[in-house]
Amino acid sequence: MTEHGSDESPTELREEAAEHEAVADALEDLLEELRNEEVKGSRLEGLFDEASSSNPNIWNTVTAFIDIEDGEAVVTDESKLAQGSWAPEIVEGCDTMITLDIEYGMMPDEFKYIAGKKLRQRIEEFRERAAEARERGDELEADTDD
Repeated sequence: MTEHGSDESPTELREEAAEHEAVADALEDLLEELRNEEVKGSRLEGLFDEASSSNPNIWNTVTAFIDIEDGEAVVTDESKLAQGSWAPEIVEGCDTMITLDIEYGMMPDEFKYIAGKKLRQRIEEFRERAAEARERGDELEADTDD
C-alpha cells in the first residue's frame, strides 16, 4: 500500500483507495462468517484455539495474520507472543492482522464478541484510509484543473 507523497497522481490514490476498500470488504465477509457460523471449522478457528487454550502465564497475546486473496480474507498464520512486538518482515508479509489477549478457557461466544470487535475496528480503519486516499486524489485533481 502506498504512502502519501507529493508525486502521487489522483489515479494512484484512487487505486490505493480501492485496495483499502477490498481489504475492508474481505474483512466484512470474515466478520459475517464469525457472527453466523460456528467457530469450529471457521477461518478463525486457529485463533480461537490459541486464544482459549494457551497458557496465559507464558503467552500474552495471539495474532491472526490475514492476507486478501481474490477478494477473500485468508488467515495465513496464528502466532503467540510473550512480550514485545512483531518483526517488521512478519507484519509486512500480510495485509492485516488482529490480536487478542490470551484468555485460557475463553468461550466461543466471548471469542466471537472480542474478535468481532477487533475486526470491526480494522474494517473502519481501512474504510477511513480509503476515504482519505479518495479525498486526497480529489484534491490533487482539483489542483490540476485550476
